[in-house]
Formats: sequence, C-alpha cells, structure tokens
Amino acid sequence: MGFRSCVICDGSCLIVGIEKVKELKLGQFNKQDTLILVALESELPKENIPQWNVQYIGVGKVNAALAVCRFNQKFKPKVILNFGTAGSLRDDLTGLVEATSFYQRDMDARPMGFLLGQTPFEDDTCIAFGKDGVSCGSGDSFVTSEPELMTDIVDMEAFALAKFAVQTDVDFHCFKYISDGADSEAPDSWKENVINSSELFIKQVLE
Repeated sequence: MGFRSCVICDGSCLIVGIEKVKELKLGQFNKQDTLILVALESELPKENIPQWNVQYIGVGKVNAALAVCRFNQKFKPKVILNFGTAGSLRDDLTGLVEATSFYQRDMDARPMGFLLGQTPFEDDTCIAFGKDGVSCGSGDSFVTSEPELMTDIVDMEAFALAKFAVQTDVDFHCFKYISDGADSEAPDSWKENVINSSELFIKQVLE
C-alpha cells in the first residue's frame, strides 16, 4: 500500500523521524502498554477482547482530542492504537488497512492565504509516520461525495489522535476497516458493515 498523491502534500508534511517509528510486527503489541481508542462501541465491543484496554472516544476531532488527553493521563500508555471504520476514496481498498499519514480535510483558511488542510500559522498540513500505508483525511463530516482534499480514506478522528501522539512522543498506530465507499450509499453501507469491522482487526493486529 502506497501513499496517494495529495493536493497539498508536497513539502508540507510533518515527517515523524524513522528512529521514532517503531516497526512493531502485527500481533506483537503488549496488552499492558497499549491503549486502544475507538470512536464507538459498535466498532469494537470491549467484551470481544476483555484482556485489552479499549476506550471509547466519541465521534469527531474535538471529542477525540479531549478523550485522548484524558485517557493518556489516566493510563499512561506506551502505545496508542486507533481502530475504527473509514470510507475509501479508492476502489482497490477493502478490508483492514493501516493509515500512516493524516490530513485535516475540513480545515480551510484559504481566504487568509493558507493551504487547504493547513491550520493557520502552523507550517505542516499533514502528519506522516515515515512508513508504508494509506493516507487518511479526518474531518467533522460524514463523507458521501468526493472531498476537495483527496486522500486514500476518510474518517472523523485520526488526525487529532496522530497530532497528540506526535506532540507527546507516544507510539501511534492507526488501523481502519473499510466500511463504505464514501459515496451516496455510504450511510447504508456503514450500518451494514460496522458490526463486522472488529473481526479482522482482532485477528490481524492483536492475535
């Protein structure tokens, strides 16, 4: 899986140094040191993996930012895993994917001279973790048509979590189950697929 060419990507990403990115093999996360953050209980019920520390952060970037601060202070994890559902903007993406670069797709201060996705007076428009994976555009809207800022997948929380991890030097890994095609059928597709989303994550990442 490679990166998608993004309209604002060149020269404006905060690249997390390779020395800070721990290449943990799937299935080798430590239960005692790992905090799993999920937006909704329907995406990953705690009873499916009672031995893991699963916490729910709610929907959207603000809820995600507040929750990760609270849970990080409480549990002091060495690793944060974000799991959830995502819409795909590529026809070839299905199942479980790992997101490694993150954009804020609904940050738009272009009238002030900033790039689409760029927080005013901050240099970087994305956060990239220096390894192969897909790009994820986070925003406070459920995507049902092609967004202006194109990425591989879209969600509503990951950017906030990635930014927190970078600023606090916590290892961060993000896995998303493709629940829909980010199109007009996305709401129905999400409702049908969300109940099956956790199975691949548990088998491919945690076991």
